[in-house]
This record gives sequence, C-alpha cells and structure tokens, in this order.
Amino acid sequence: MNHEAKLIVFDWDGTLMDSVAHIVHSLQCAIDDLDLEPKTDEELKNIIGLGLREALVALYPQGTEAEYTALTSHYREHFFDSSKHSGSLFDGARELVNELDRAGYYLAVATGKGRNGLDKVLNETGMGAFFPFTRCADETHSKPHPQMLLDIIDWYGVDARETLMIGDTEYDLQMASNAHASAVGVTYGVHEVHRLQRCNPLTCVDTIDDLHNWLLS
Repeated sequence: MNHEAKLIVFDWDGTLMDSVAHIVHSLQCAIDDLDLEPKTDEELKNIIGLGLREALVALYPQGTEAEYTALTSHYREHFFDSSKHSGSLFDGARELVNELDRAGYYLAVATGKGRNGLDKVLNETGMGAFFPFTRCADETHSKPHPQMLLDIIDWYGVDARETLMIGDTEYDLQMASNAHASAVGVTYGVHEVHRLQRCNPLTCVDTIDDLHNWLLS
C-alpha cells in the first residue's frame, strides 16, 4: 500500500470511463449547429474536466450569454442522444472499484459532469452502488476550486489528509492540492503526463492495472 487514505475520490470521464471521444463529438456537433469558430479536437479535449459553463467560457472567452446558453443546450442534446455510444468503463475499472469497496475504503466521484449526466452513466454502468456520495460541477464550483472535494470530505467526516483524489487532468490534481488532499494522476485520459507531474501528485500511472497495483499492493 502506497498511501494512507480512508477516502478515495475518482474523477469520472477519462479516469473510470472512456468517454472522451463522445464528449468531443458532442461539443463539435454543438459548435457546428451554431456556426461558431471551429475548434480542434485537442482544444476540446483540453477543457474536459471543467464544468460545462467554465469549459465554454474557456473555449470562447468573448462569447455572449446567449451563445453560452445555446451551446449548453445543443451540447446536452447531442450528449444525451440515445442513438450515440456514450462510452464504456475502462477495462478493469469496475473490478478496481469493487475491490476498493470490499477493502473498506470510502468511495466517491467528483466530476465536471452535470448531475443528470453523472446519474445517467452511474445507472447505465451499474456503478452507482459503489458511490454513496458524488459531487458534480453544476452543484458547486468547478474544478480546480476545492469545494467539490471539500463537500465530499465533509460528508464522509474524514480529514483532507486521509483523502486521495484520482484523475486524468491537471484540474483534478489542482483541486486536490487546493483542498490539501493527496492525488494520483492517470495518463490514459486527457492530459499529458508532464502536465500532471507539474501538480506534484504522489505518482502517475499509465493503466488501470498500474493503478490497481499502486492502490492495493
């Protein structure tokens, strides 16, 4: 065991679920719908992890409220389109969470997704039972603000020093640092390893299997 955590908090997209392609496609469709300035897939991947409004402001800092509202509506329409494949859990993710649960860890999710989006995927994947408490970006401040993580810490009644945040973006790791919690970066999601390492995580791992070994060995 390489940590002393009682509470392990996961990011969702790019950490437990391989959903980045679906998010990028939904954003591209929304941008096309509104004839806005095109963005590359890399530009769109870069803002995954932020709350939706914060992401749109980062993409279009000179945008209007009307444009942000329209983009949000069109994005959600494409994202929730049941005819499109929204992604699947990374291989080994379910088994890892199950083992952590059986080992007695408190488990939670802190995500840039909205509540409706998270509840949908927790239901579809059958993962909801593992996470008694979750926080979403439309319920509080977006990452990297620490409030999302602080709410989880408070709900479980643990100390920040007993908390480990696991995520694939610098926003996840910065949030952990801002909450005075520890963090582990995963390199198979959105942000490159050098960006994660700048946030001083305990370690960075390349696969779910590596994460499993680091957490439970």
